[in-house]
This record gives sequence, structure tokens and C-alpha cells, in this order.
Amino acid sequence: MDERELKQVAALCWRWKGNLPEVLLITSRETKRWIIPKGWPMAGRKDHMAAKREAFEEAGVDGEIGKEPIGQYSYEKIGAEDSNPILVTIYPLEVKKRLSSWPEKNERKREWFLAADAAQRVAEPGLKAILRNFRG
Repeated sequence: MDERELKQVAALCWRWKGNLPEVLLITSRETKRWIIPKGWPMAGRKDHMAAKREAFEEAGVDGEIGKEPIGQYSYEKIGAEDSNPILVTIYPLEVKKRLSSWPEKNERKREWFLAADAAQRVAEPGLKAILRNFRG
């Protein structure tokens, strides 16, 4: 990892639709691009549990979070003048409950996509690859 690289954690929120996995994408607050819920590690919380918290706050979902990451990707924050690369570690979250109210409900949209379709909607090449290969 580059010494300037910052770390974030993310939840790949998914569910079964028949025998195919669907993933939940949300819009970013500023650019409205499709992304997955992510944020900074939280003091006193394991990374997978921080990712689960981000899924609740940003996407309004709860479920079973995997303790082991399923992948990583890097990105640079769009619009930041002096941005450092950010390494995002992704944990799978099988969605068991969708909430009708959550902290960022009025700031984002959420939508389910087949994994291959979700891969076409996100911008980051590393995240595209993870979504294309996701099998639930």
C-alpha cells in the first residue's frame, strides 16, 4: 500500500433473486454516481462491523456481514484538489431487512441490480471487476 493511501471499508449488500444474486447500489451524495456503501474505519469497531454500520446509515439495510473481505479496490475522490488514493476493503452483507427509514434516506437513492448490471453502472474499474465476478 502506498504510504499516502487512505483506507475505507465497504459493504457489498446482496440478496438472492431466484438463483441469481442481486446487489444494492446507492447514489453518492455529491456526484450522484452509483456506488456501494462505504466509509472510514471506526474506532472501537472491527472493519466488517464498520462496513455493516455504513450499510445501515447509507442504504437502510441490515443483515449478515461476512468477517472476511471479498476484495479491494482503489479510487481517488472526484473533485478533490490534493487527493490521495483510497483503498477500499469490501465485506459481503447478505441483506435480511430493508428499512423504510434510515439516516441518509433523503440524501441518496438505492436500487437493486443483477451483479453484472451493477458492474456496468459503477465507475471504479476494481469495483466493476468484483461485481462482475460476484456469485453470492
